[in-house]
Amino acid sequence: MLDGLRQFIADIVSPDAQADRAFDDNDYRLAATALLVHVVSIDGEPTANEKRKLHSLIETRFGLDPGTADKLIASATRIEGEAVDLYHFTSVIMRQVNEEGRLRIVEMMWELVYADGQVSEFEDNVVWRAADLLGVSSRDRIDLKRRVAEKQASLPRGPWGVADAAI
Repeated sequence: MLDGLRQFIADIVSPDAQADRAFDDNDYRLAATALLVHVVSIDGEPTANEKRKLHSLIETRFGLDPGTADKLIASATRIEGEAVDLYHFTSVIMRQVNEEGRLRIVEMMWELVYADGQVSEFEDNVVWRAADLLGVSSRDRIDLKRRVAEKQASLPRGPWGVADAAI
């Protein structure tokens, strides 16, 4: 009841609060997007290719229009910045998403890792940790990594060496 009162007051104080709460903390899409934001941010400022790939993945995999995808990414960026670990996000996903869906989330993470054409040890480590928390086996994680890497290698290269078609 107290949480309801706090939300009511927050909505009165901030008219944009309702729009900002379109994805609540128990929405697996918010949790998955926060993991993806973490992946693109782990090795520094996300590149333009990583940002475009993130938007593309969110829109296509979650069936969202560009505006809703922007709101989801903004919310995910905010909660990812406040998080102390990956467990909060992975526990939400574990409660709501079946094994096939969790494999797709790990695949999305690899797609973002390869979006800039290189894999850092930080990116590799965060996917490993998240996959472990999501109950994805090492074998499946490595198979997904190999599959995404092969797909990335087969795409035409742009002027900066990044596969333009991947974005």
